[in-house]
Amino acid sequence: MLRPIRAVIIDDSAFMRKIIEDILASDPDIEVVAKGRNGKDAVELVEKFKPDVITLDIEMPVMNGLDALSVIMKTHPLPVLMLSSLTSQGATETIRALEMGAVDFISKPSGAISLDLHKVGADIIKKVKAAAQVNITHLRKGSEMLSRIHQRSIASRRVQQLSMSATDTSPNAKTMVTPAEGARKTSLPVQGGLVI
Repeated sequence: MLRPIRAVIIDDSAFMRKIIEDILASDPDIEVVAKGRNGKDAVELVEKFKPDVITLDIEMPVMNGLDALSVIMKTHPLPVLMLSSLTSQGATETIRALEMGAVDFISKPSGAISLDLHKVGADIIKKVKAAAQVNITHLRKGSEMLSRIHQRSIASRRVQQLSMSATDTSPNAKTMVTPAEGARKTSLPVQGGLVI
């Protein structure tokens, strides 16, 4: 018989920890080995229990989920499922978490304290089982690649912003050459010695 998937649950709400534990414990193939209330707990519990999977809330006191994810992926990389609320900020943070190495996310149906989380219980179990199968070596490489793509995307947006502001004819605009435009000169606004 195969050993059960060992899971750690991290959420600042005791109620949410209990609901997630009940959902996972309902499947005989999953064993909840520890629970914590913030990112600091997450880092310590991952080191102590070396679980197969961790569910990690994003918004928490002391150390948030993104900071904890960063530490975990550097020190004890393992499959991480992020829990996030269905807001635009939650979506942005979830995308960032996936770029940092999280394997998937679970949306809380009704915000930070989701009394109806049991509605997505089967999905949570399925995602925990799938996460446990992830090859961590590929996960690290994928995370590094996504991070590079994210950095290039930020640089590309910055070049676009610079190009858009090139038509500024304000008195404090100065002429400079941008790498994206080769030797063609453009006017870019300068404030305090920095191109803005």
